[in-house]
Amino acid sequence: MEALNPEKMFYSISEVAQLFSVNASLIRFWEKEFDFLKPRKTGKGNRSYTKKDIENIKLVYHLVKEKGYTLQGAKEKLKQKPLPTLQKNQEIIESLNKLKSFLVALKKEQIGD
Repeated sequence: MEALNPEKMFYSISEVAQLFSVNASLIRFWEKEFDFLKPRKTGKGNRSYTKKDIENIKLVYHLVKEKGYTLQGAKEKLKQKPLPTLQKNQEIIESLNKLKSFLVALKKEQIGD
């Protein structure tokens, strides 16, 4: 997933879909399936996603696309563990993956010297 722009407050559905390399229709579908996915809508009905909304989508993406849960399985998993706990776990996993990438790159540098 691409990094979010720290200066930007709102993202369009196409930007969010691009962040996760999925279709905008999948994001809209997940909004219908998961109650906590509720982006703001403009007067024209366009969706505006905050960083918090994107974190929630990231959690659904992780459960469904990366872990292979069915939609029902993801809903049950979310019932078992509170949303903040799952989000914190996801943040830890991302931090560890970044650390792993850094260490692998460092090892390759040392081998090349």
